[in-house]
Amino acid sequence: MITNSLTMAENKLAIFASGSGTNAEEFFRYFNQHPSIKIVALLSNNPDAYALKRAENHGIPVHVFSGNSFYHSNEIMNYLQNNEINHIVLAGFMWLVPENIVNAYKNRIYNVHPALLPKHGGKGMYGDRVHKAVIENGEIESGISIHYVNNKFDDGDIIFQAKCPVLKDDTPNSLANRIHQLEYAHYPRVVEEVISGKIL
Repeated sequence: MITNSLTMAENKLAIFASGSGTNAEEFFRYFNQHPSIKIVALLSNNPDAYALKRAENHGIPVHVFSGNSFYHSNEIMNYLQNNEINHIVLAGFMWLVPENIVNAYKNRIYNVHPALLPKHGGKGMYGDRVHKAVIENGEIESGISIHYVNNKFDDGDIIFQAKCPVLKDDTPNSLANRIHQLEYAHYPRVVEEVISGKIL
C-alpha cells in the first residue's frame, strides 16, 4: 500500500512535456485554483515545445534543459528540490527519467501510455507507433494505462486503465483521437486521487 505522508497543503506538482502539451493543458485547467494541489512548473527537453507556451499562458514557470544536464548533472534534481516539488507528471515526455530522480520520487512520478499495458509498450512505442501496432495486431480494444514511473519505459505498476473499441476502419489517427479523449477525461483525475490518498 502506498502512503502519502505529505500534508494536503504541500502537494506541489511539476509537469514534464516534450511536445504540444495537450495533456499538460488539461492539467493546467483541472488544477487551476485547486485547494490542495498546485502545478508550480513545466519542464521540457525541447525549447520549441508548444507546451512551454501553454504553461506561460497559465502563468506557470517553465524550465528548459538539455540531455547533458538531465543525465549528467544535478540541475533538474536541484530545481525540483528548490521549488519543493513532490509529484511529477509526464505529459508526452519522451525521455527516460534518470534513476536518481526515480528513486527520490518513488511512486510520485506518473505517466499515461496510449495503450493497454503490458501490450504495446516499451522503448520507441509512443504516439502513432502505438496505434499503428494496435491496429496491425488485430486488437479489438485499446485504451490508456496510467502508471507509476520506474527506470524502464512503460514498466511501472499500473494505477488505472480505461478502454475503448478498435473499429474495423480505424486509422492510427482516428484511434488516437479516441485515446486522447480518454487521457483528457481520466489522467488529471486519477493523479488527483492518488495524491489525495483516494487511490492506494
